[in-house]
Amino acid sequence: MVSQIIFDGLTLGMVYALVAVGYSLVFGILRLVNFSHGSVYAFGAHIAMVVIVTLGYGLIWGLCASVVVTGLLGVTIDKVSLEPLRKKKSKQISALITTIGISYIIQNGLMIVFGSESKWFPKIFDYGIVKIAGVSLKTTQVGIFFTSLALLALLTYIIHYTKIGLAMRAIEQNAKAASLMGIDVNKIVSFTFFLGGASAAIAGTLISGYYQVINPQMGFIVGLKAFSAAVLGGIGILHGAVVGGLLVGVSESFAASYMGGGYRDAIAFLILIIVLVVRPNGLFGKKHIEKV
Repeated sequence: MVSQIIFDGLTLGMVYALVAVGYSLVFGILRLVNFSHGSVYAFGAHIAMVVIVTLGYGLIWGLCASVVVTGLLGVTIDKVSLEPLRKKKSKQISALITTIGISYIIQNGLMIVFGSESKWFPKIFDYGIVKIAGVSLKTTQVGIFFTSLALLALLTYIIHYTKIGLAMRAIEQNAKAASLMGIDVNKIVSFTFFLGGASAAIAGTLISGYYQVINPQMGFIVGLKAFSAAVLGGIGILHGAVVGGLLVGVSESFAASYMGGGYRDAIAFLILIIVLVVRPNGLFGKKHIEKV
């Protein structure tokens, strides 16, 4: 029973980790919490639904279309609303409020196009039951877990072992110095938004296939949980977002099993509050020292 609950939580936690990575990527470079990320997650799920259900092209094409379109949405958000603020050297609070406004614009746009009611989404990786270490697991769970794991590994490779990843880490350390060294800061920031949007799109498609339901408001609570996961692990730190997502997923699974479904959303925020009281910078975060 406990093994079943843990694997259920890990499956959900891997999806939260994908969304949390988007928060951490943007925060690591811009020191900005992108509160439109939850709505981008919902947008990606709806794009996948159009391709899979309406057009009937299947899961692979649905994921590919969702990744590209949602990634471009992330780039558009940066180019249209955030880059002009950076050029004007506006305060961070201006960008923060802008992302909140964008979130509502996307959410209401989805309501206008798709309606506000919940819709059916086909189950993914549905091939029955498999047994791993004596635990009976749905192939849907196994597929989601390993797909998320592979995507997180790919993101880690891009950030730590490619030139564009090196540029991202350079901007994170010192954007002005990176610019002086010939790095196009705005281009790298837009690419970061593309990665964040793409990971959110995949997470939205996977979780929609897991619960077999989709609606325009689906990104709100997931966005908050993923943000909690990012802060829990140490926002701006990639592996911290992954660990935070797994902890949130497992704790939510235990809460739903032993305390009832009504407590599954509250437990994630309770853990977040406890960790922030004990360790304000998160599990892997370090105290930032500003030299003057």
